[in-house]
Amino acid sequence: MNAETTPQTQVPPEPASSSSASNEALNPQVSKRVAVAAGIGHFLEWFDFAVYGFLAVTIGQLFFPSDNPTVSLLSSLSVFGVAFLFRPMGGLIIGAWGDRLGRKSALSLAIILMGICTLGIGLLPTYETIGIAAPILLVVLRCAQGFSAGGEYAGAATFLIEYAPNGRRGLWSSVVSAGAAIGVMGGGVVTLLLASSLSSEEMAAWGWRVPFIVAGPLAVLGLYLRLRLEDTPVFLELQRAHDVDHAPLRSASKKSRSGILLVFTCTAVTGLGFYYLATFVITFLTVKVAMPRTAALELAILGLLVYSAMCPVAGMLGDKIGRRKTMLIGTVGIAVVTIPCFMILGTGNWWLGLLALVVFAAFEALVNVMLGVLMVELFPARLRVSGSSIGFNVAQALIGGPGPFIATAIASAFAFSAAPAFYLAFIAVICFFVLLRYLPETRGVSLSSNGTLAERSQNAE
Repeated sequence: MNAETTPQTQVPPEPASSSSASNEALNPQVSKRVAVAAGIGHFLEWFDFAVYGFLAVTIGQLFFPSDNPTVSLLSSLSVFGVAFLFRPMGGLIIGAWGDRLGRKSALSLAIILMGICTLGIGLLPTYETIGIAAPILLVVLRCAQGFSAGGEYAGAATFLIEYAPNGRRGLWSSVVSAGAAIGVMGGGVVTLLLASSLSSEEMAAWGWRVPFIVAGPLAVLGLYLRLRLEDTPVFLELQRAHDVDHAPLRSASKKSRSGILLVFTCTAVTGLGFYYLATFVITFLTVKVAMPRTAALELAILGLLVYSAMCPVAGMLGDKIGRRKTMLIGTVGIAVVTIPCFMILGTGNWWLGLLALVVFAAFEALVNVMLGVLMVELFPARLRVSGSSIGFNVAQALIGGPGPFIATAIASAFAFSAAPAFYLAFIAVICFFVLLRYLPETRGVSLSSNGTLAERSQNAE
């Protein structure tokens, strides 16, 4: 990594007027529309993620019928996982779109794809109706969803933070982080309500379709809100200055390698930690601890609720003490508390388990919210969505996405209940030392400048 990204790069206290100072007086109604427009796509991405995971058994039986229920489930889960393979491709293409044609148009494309595919799954005929075409179409729709999700996170973070007042970028970043958790909670709550109110026959006949169909109107609402807004002030400034990069992927790979590697490192610990919190903890509690599934779902949903409430606090802390300190505190916290927290969860005590999830969620909120703002501040304006998409999606494909599967394999291989926690703790330790050495402070940098990080720090208006 070059000198641009060493921690010695110091940023002075945030000036009263910055490149985004004009947004200090942003109309409250516009502020709400910006927040909802940025957050709703992330909500949909994770709502679908949770619903598909919770309904994997039913989907397996309907689209991959077999005499062996395990084969049907594994087939369903393989389709669930294949979406991750298309996330990097979506990140590259939609990220480049965002740098070339605008943040708003990239986000609009992402939510259109996500909405169409999610609704399509809800309306898809099963194997019994159209035979082998059913699982093939399911795979195609899941791949398109993965492609869409690959461009959503970096695009949403960029769109939101380029609108944000300079002194509140961390707080605004919390909208995207909390949106993911609320999406998982929403998927869990809807699935839980359906499962408790419908018979297994009704769930198989039509109940499983309801969550996917509900997502359709939400996508239309999100698209409407995104189209009503102008593009971000930063991108409009790039257009006025004729400074839009028409080959942002190539330029980012040459000029922003250090930023890409730092985003990769931040995403490794953040993404893996969130997948443990959002998905693996349910598998851990039901399979390893033998907790009733309803109790495990309730515990996981409450943990995500606490996490969502902590995200704004994490954002305000990052605005107060800086991104570097907050990210390091969160990373070392995950490294230290993960094993004890999973040991407590392993006792099967519901209330102690909730306490453990609260502690874990506090540190996960710190790293997750700071990831969103660092993805924006580490890169020059013209390469921002492309550069952050590369680092984010490669880390998710290699480390975050496979995390629950690796954790499950570790849990089945070792009798010690907290064994899966060692994997996350190990990743967190490695990331901590990389970030300790190379992560700079970015609070207060100019978002509209195309210079190096040091130049953008010095030239913040």
